[in-house]
Amino acid sequence: MPLSHLMELQTFRPPSFAGTMVFLVRNQVQQWKNHCRFSANTMLSEHRFYKHLLSGRKCVSKNTKTSVSCSYSTEQNDTLPSINQLSDARVIYAVAAALGHNKESHPESSARVPAIVKALEKMELTPKFRGSDILELQNFNLASVDDIASVHAKAYVSGLEKAMDQASEKGLILIEGSGPTYATSTTFHESLVAAGAGLALVDSVVAASKNQLDPPTAFALIRPPGHHAIPKGPMGFCVFGNVAIAARHAQRVHGLKRVFIIDFDVHHGNGTNDAFLDDPDIFFLSTHQDGSYPGTGKFDEIGIGAGEGATLNLPLPGGSGDTAMRAVFDEVIVPCAQRFKPDIILVSAGYDGHVLDPLASLQFTTGTYYMLASNIKQLAKDLCGGRCVFFLEGGYNLDSLSYSVADSFRAFLGEPSLAAEFDDPAILYEEPSTRVKQAIQRVKHIHSL
Repeated sequence: MPLSHLMELQTFRPPSFAGTMVFLVRNQVQQWKNHCRFSANTMLSEHRFYKHLLSGRKCVSKNTKTSVSCSYSTEQNDTLPSINQLSDARVIYAVAAALGHNKESHPESSARVPAIVKALEKMELTPKFRGSDILELQNFNLASVDDIASVHAKAYVSGLEKAMDQASEKGLILIEGSGPTYATSTTFHESLVAAGAGLALVDSVVAASKNQLDPPTAFALIRPPGHHAIPKGPMGFCVFGNVAIAARHAQRVHGLKRVFIIDFDVHHGNGTNDAFLDDPDIFFLSTHQDGSYPGTGKFDEIGIGAGEGATLNLPLPGGSGDTAMRAVFDEVIVPCAQRFKPDIILVSAGYDGHVLDPLASLQFTTGTYYMLASNIKQLAKDLCGGRCVFFLEGGYNLDSLSYSVADSFRAFLGEPSLAAEFDDPAILYEEPSTRVKQAIQRVKHIHSL
């Protein structure tokens, strides 16, 4: 989707060194700020980004079905939960709301994550109500520049850091990449917080999987989103590729060689796609609305070189809904994952395919997202020792976003869906079943499924 409504801002090409970071938190979310509790490392100024404590650790996956042999443990990183806490938990999540990264009336607003947290509280899906079953990861390190540079060009990372003095002076700027994405004085810092939350959840899930067959499923409730950010720059509301960075971290730090990425955002995750085009050890599978932003993700985009066949794109016709996505999961996602034999599953969880979302025209419901969360959790349990981390991407109707994420939590817990209390079947129309079937058959033919 074009960002023409942002063009009144001054377009910016990254110049001089960063100045002082000034947090521009809107009044309507000021009260919620205290919910975001980070470690001392997280609250350091932008001039003191510390390297991730796990950098350089070498681990080897010996039996991806049951456990991981790895020199890392939670005792070596006191920002993470203890192994006893992880063993008790069934769901673990981290919050990085990026309250200072905000533009008036922009759909990717600072209200998104607080709306989700409010829904989790309302539906009693937080540690306050569930005790040790649900664990909030409150302390974690920022991603290091080296973490980000495992996916993105160093020139982009350093340029964005240097751009923050301009943002401090002007309030809002456009950072130029393959498409204008806005930034405030806090964007660089908060993007490192978001990426760091994802890395810490990967660390936690891997640690838990060493001691139990059914580790907690993790969810990074973070923004800015990431799946459009290409290696050389930002794009489409996205700054850093959170899932892509986590995939490289899983490989580099934990020795989890084979990473399976599922992207069910309504838009094609072109940034993740591009990051791993030639990598046979990272399988990227994207379902998205045909013809939607950014216009990539065609059937014949299957990877290049050694990575040919490790990218699967399935553009779905507008109007596709729950029936279509159930067929896609059974006929495409499952056989792909079974053949690939992943060591971990990462999920770009975009909730903008919901029928109520304003930026697309699919007909997913809250029940669709419950189904996806439940089935992906089971898939991870069957194939890779339960190691699975979800990352928030899109979702711009605050009600459908928050209820759908909350119902995903219920799926992780194995509890019945409450989608019927929110979804209204009367607003749905007939799905284009013939076109959906043709799309599925085409992708199955291309990938010999």
